[in-house]
Amino acid sequence: MKKIWSWYLQKSFMTKMTAGFVLGIIAGLILGPQSEMFGPLGELFLKLLKMVVLPLILLSLIVAVNHSNPKELGRIGAKIFPFYIIATGISVCVGIMLAKLTNPGVGLTLPTDVEVVAPEKPSFLSILMNMVPSNIFEAFVAGDVLSVVFVAVVVGLSFLYLRHSGNEEQQAMGELLLKVTNAGNEATMKLLNGILQYAPIGIFGITAQTIGHQGVDTLIVLGKFVGTSYLGVILLLTVVFPIFLKLAGVRVIKFYRDIKEAVFTSFVTCSSLGTLPLTIKCAEKAGINERVAKLTLPIGATVNMNGTALRFGVAVVFAAEIMGITLSVPELATIVIIGTMAAVGTAGVPGAGLIGMSIVFTQAGLPIEIVALTAGVNVLLDMAFTCGNVTGDLVGAKVVDQSERRAERKAAALAAQRGDATVSQASTTE
Repeated sequence: MKKIWSWYLQKSFMTKMTAGFVLGIIAGLILGPQSEMFGPLGELFLKLLKMVVLPLILLSLIVAVNHSNPKELGRIGAKIFPFYIIATGISVCVGIMLAKLTNPGVGLTLPTDVEVVAPEKPSFLSILMNMVPSNIFEAFVAGDVLSVVFVAVVVGLSFLYLRHSGNEEQQAMGELLLKVTNAGNEATMKLLNGILQYAPIGIFGITAQTIGHQGVDTLIVLGKFVGTSYLGVILLLTVVFPIFLKLAGVRVIKFYRDIKEAVFTSFVTCSSLGTLPLTIKCAEKAGINERVAKLTLPIGATVNMNGTALRFGVAVVFAAEIMGITLSVPELATIVIIGTMAAVGTAGVPGAGLIGMSIVFTQAGLPIEIVALTAGVNVLLDMAFTCGNVTGDLVGAKVVDQSERRAERKAAALAAQRGDATVSQASTTE
C-alpha cells in the first residue's frame, strides 16, 4: 500500500486529474443514471474546497494588504476593474456574433409547461451595502465572499497602520498579529495541498455523475446551442485572452501551461469560488506577484464573469430565434451594455445567472421561460463558462502584474538617474 501511495504522489497533478476525468466519462457513459452513486465522491471534494476558501481569502488578503500600502491598493484596483469591464463587454460581443453565425435557436419552440420565476434584481446600492456585514461571523456562516473580502481588507489595513505607527508598542502588536496571520495562511496552504491529493477522485465522481445524468438525447436537441457556447469559450481562451496577454508582453503558451490545473479544475467543478485556492497557487506558478494575485483573484472570482457574459450573448440570440424576432443593431448594442453590467453587477449574488438572464431577456423583450429549455444541459454549459471566468481572472491578474512591474522598473530607472545626477553634481563641486 505504501508503494502505491508513493507511486501516486510521484505522478503530476495534471496527469492524475486527467485520469480521473477520463475514467469519469467512461463510467458515466457505461452506467448512465446509475453513475449517480459516484456523486458523493465529487460532493466531498467540493465541500473540502469550499471549507478552505473563506479562511484562505481572509488570511491571504490580510497578508497581501500588509505587503502593500493604501496607495498601491488603490492603483491595483484602478487597473483591474477596467480590465473586468472591457473583457466582459468583449465576451458578450463574441457570444452574440457566434450565435448570429450558427443560429442555435432555429427549429426549437418555447416550452409551455414550465414557468420560471426570476429572483428580484438587487440594486447596485444594495450590493455595495451588503458588502459591509453587520455581523462578521454571520458573513462567514453565510459564505458571503464579498463581505469576507471587505472584512479582510479592513482588518489588513488596521494591521498595516499598527505596524507603521509611531508607537513602539503598537508596532510590536501589529508585527505579532501579522506573524500569527502568516502562520495561519501557511497552515491553510498545507491543508489545501492535502485536499488536492484527493482531487482526482473527486473529479472522477463529478464527471461520472454529470455525464450519466445529462443523457445524450437532450444534448442532441440542443447541440447547436451547446456547441456555440463551447466555441465561444474556446475563442476567449485562444484569441481574446491571448491578445490581452500579448499586449502586456506575456508569453501566452507558457502562461497557459502554468495555469492549466486551475483551468481544468474550474471546468469540472463549475465553481469559480471552489477553484479559488488552486487559482491562487497557479498564479504563483505563473509568476504573478503574491500581492497582486491575492488582491485581485478573490474579487475576480465574484465579480469578473467573462464566460457568463458570453452566455448572455449566445442566449439572447438563441431566445430571439425561438420567438422569431430579429434584433436590430441598436438593440444588440444595448444588449452588450446591459449584458456587461448584468455579468459584473449580479456576480456573487445567489441565483446570479438567472438574475442576469432575466435582466438581458427583459431588455430584449424576450420571455424568461426560455431558460427552462436549456435546463437539461445547464451543467455542461456551466463547465465551459466557469472555465472562461477563471481564465479571465488569471489573465486580468497577470496583465495588472505586468503593469506593476513596468512601473517599478520605470521608478527604479528614474531613481538611478537622479542618483547619477547627484553624484555628478557632487564631483563637479569638488
